Amino acid sequence: MLTIRLSRIGKKKKPFYRVVVIESSKPRDGRVVELVGTYDPLKKPAEIKLNAERIKHWLGVGAQPSDTVRSFIDQQKIA
Repeated sequence: MLTIRLSRIGKKKKPFYRVVVIESSKPRDGRVVELVGTYDPLKKPAEIKLNAERIKHWLGVGAQPSDTVRSFIDQQKIA
């Protein structure tokens, strides 16, 4: 099953996340199917960039968002 979740990149103590579509059995930073956005929690306010068109596509084919990504989608009023 595909999930839309966060994948961490960046240095220690300086987190930066990619919003990715990935197989649910893969590790957090494993091989992704598609990159659909970014999240930077260090900026004030936190910066969220999502590709609405691709997220709608993946939700349409059955991908399940994580709780955090679901809140991002609701904030951006995508689905």
